[in-house]
Amino acid sequence: MGRGRDDEAAHILATYSGVEDVDAKIAQIRDSLGTDEKRSLSDLRGNRLGLKPIVWTGILLSVFQQFVGINVIFYYSTTLWRSVGFEESQAFTTSTITSVTNIVVTIIAIALVDHIGRRRLLLIGSLGMTASLGTMAVAFANASVDAEGAATLSGVWGPIALVAANAFVVSFGATWGPVVWVLLGEMFPNKIRATALAVAAAAQWLANWTITVSFPTLAGMGLQLPYALYTAMALLSFVFVYLRVEETKGRELEDMHDGSRPRREAATA
Repeated sequence: MGRGRDDEAAHILATYSGVEDVDAKIAQIRDSLGTDEKRSLSDLRGNRLGLKPIVWTGILLSVFQQFVGINVIFYYSTTLWRSVGFEESQAFTTSTITSVTNIVVTIIAIALVDHIGRRRLLLIGSLGMTASLGTMAVAFANASVDAEGAATLSGVWGPIALVAANAFVVSFGATWGPVVWVLLGEMFPNKIRATALAVAAAAQWLANWTITVSFPTLAGMGLQLPYALYTAMALLSFVFVYLRVEETKGRELEDMHDGSRPRREAATA
């Protein structure tokens, strides 16, 4: 439809979609795509701090996905595991296992996303991340610091931090990791989808950069500080999803709106 191949689109709809009134569906898709004018960032302008509400929702989803500190676990994982008591070679192996775990649970999330729903998975993931990150913050609050400023977890706190870190990876990889990208691909109206997705992805990389460069400074003040901040972000992500994110499961792309309508109206549309 976007390329003007309406006859082929109608054939596909009639053959595969089960749509009874193909002409009406073609008209709906055409209307959702808007005009053939070239898209630009100006299409995202709205009455919420200069942008459409749905664009802010996409941006904040991207930011929260990174502000929970997931990439700290991967970028600085060797340092983390050495503080738990692993040797450098063991820390590398553990980091590899953590990465493989992330891949496995991501595949599980792909299988579950259409059964459980995007919004529910995000809410579950936020709670799991809050609990696991909070546990890590408490563990590192009980760490001892050597003369070089390196934190070391002794006694029961080492295993607790190890389990909590992997629980965090599982919570993220099974929910926020893949599901945010699913939502970003579905939640925007057709007229602005490509542009809004680009802006949300850019926000995600900026958030990733911010977390990455800030971690060494925060860690220098005590590892419990960054993990406490990530815990707060995980908890805020739950509140944000609960209040602002709509379920897209079972909805057609043509039904997506810019977020200006009340939630109740959007849910019954």
